[in-house]
Amino acid sequence: MSEPVMNEQTTTAFMFPGQGSQAVGMGKALYDQFDEARQVFEEADEALGEPFSKLCFEGPEDELALTANTQPAIFTTSMAALRVLEARCPVEPRVALGHSLGEISALVAVGSFSFRNGVRLARLRGLSMQEAVPPGVGAMAAIMGIDPATVETLCEQASTEDEQVCPANINGERQIVVAGHAEAVERVSDLAHDLDGRAVALKVSAPFHCPLMQPAAEALDEMLGRLDFHPMSAPVISNVEADANFDRERVRGLLVRQVTSRVRWLSCVRKAVELGCADAIEFGHGTVLKGLVRRIDRGFKVSPCGEPKDIDKLLEIYGAR
Repeated sequence: MSEPVMNEQTTTAFMFPGQGSQAVGMGKALYDQFDEARQVFEEADEALGEPFSKLCFEGPEDELALTANTQPAIFTTSMAALRVLEARCPVEPRVALGHSLGEISALVAVGSFSFRNGVRLARLRGLSMQEAVPPGVGAMAAIMGIDPATVETLCEQASTEDEQVCPANINGERQIVVAGHAEAVERVSDLAHDLDGRAVALKVSAPFHCPLMQPAAEALDEMLGRLDFHPMSAPVISNVEADANFDRERVRGLLVRQVTSRVRWLSCVRKAVELGCADAIEFGHGTVLKGLVRRIDRGFKVSPCGEPKDIDKLLEIYGAR
């Protein structure tokens, strides 16, 4: 594992959300007000060969909710917010990290590969994850009120040779998402209720971050094999290892493994704090990560960056160029 090289002049982490943060209209206010955001959305349209920005701004919602569209939409909106702030504010990251898809955003933010390749990668990732498992075969559920080790045990109890379920997102001490075959996920949910926990079925098109995603991992690996990876301006905390990576040669493998592995968000946030981060900026629509981080470490302040008003507040905090 490479030794991360931190920017000792800053305590700020750059954070990027994943699927679930999308909404019709995302990025529109930035697009209308800032040239940098407009350029990002226009580049996404060109890279994907379609009027993609129109889908982000106008919907329809059910089409935006398709994983093949959701992932590049979230990525593009995050990058638009980042470019707007970069043009006006001197803040730089000590580390970068992203939740699931957000790891691609984090890598582009620190220069690992280009925006154009990033948006195409997000589209392929979303499409291949959407198509990896036939509709109705897989499912996901959020388990609340039970610790990660116990949820792991419940998954083992609920799994059979033909029907598997495992933790997919460790979002907090008592917020774990599980994924796998639909029947096994239902059994875990029942077991959680027996322990006075709460289980909420998630409206997703596929069971992400579990072994059923192996076809998607293979598709992603093929595309990543054609990309050029560049030196990074800051290390990225990977979802798979919850450790800071500064080695461009390891990026491909970590992204491929991430598709079938759990997102260790709880550990990723704690790693950022361990590496000296005291605050963070969440780039993109909404404040999903801010909410998750608040439950992990209340002293770790997260500021949103997804609307014009957010830019003004961040300039007050971090200064202007």
